[in-house]
Amino acid sequence: MSPQELPMIIDETLARINEAVQLHHQQGRREAARDLFAQIWDEIDGERGDPLHVCVLAHSMADVQDDVRQELVWDERALTAAGLLTDDRVARAGVPMSVAALYPSLHLNLAECHRKLGDLDRARECLQRAQAGMGALGDDAYAQLIKDGLDRLARELTST
Repeated sequence: MSPQELPMIIDETLARINEAVQLHHQQGRREAARDLFAQIWDEIDGERGDPLHVCVLAHSMADVQDDVRQELVWDERALTAAGLLTDDRVARAGVPMSVAALYPSLHLNLAECHRKLGDLDRARECLQRAQAGMGALGDDAYAQLIKDGLDRLARELTST
């Protein structure tokens, strides 16, 4: 999921996760967002929870970490959970995208973590995976956001 507001959410847990995302991205309340994510994480039973909830929450929780190693842990949790998702589950939650459309953003975030940690080979590998999955995205603002992030990261990795 993007750090943007998710349209058409009918899943109560996803709606709460989105509230925390908005605390961070719209209100600049990073600590409050992290606290709400942690509360929801406990409520969904952590990694044993519904893979959709785990994926979205972990992907969002990564964005509010102060330590890049913790950010990477959360991003890896999101990727693992995505591997357990089905398009049917995503659709039943009211999320207007396929599971395949989640991967470019997930891999982009992993690539960025690896770049920050100085593991440029792994960063490039994740970047290639993200680029390879772009065909699953539509032609909308979300796809452009991911494409811009990939282009920026590709430039950074080329210059190092």
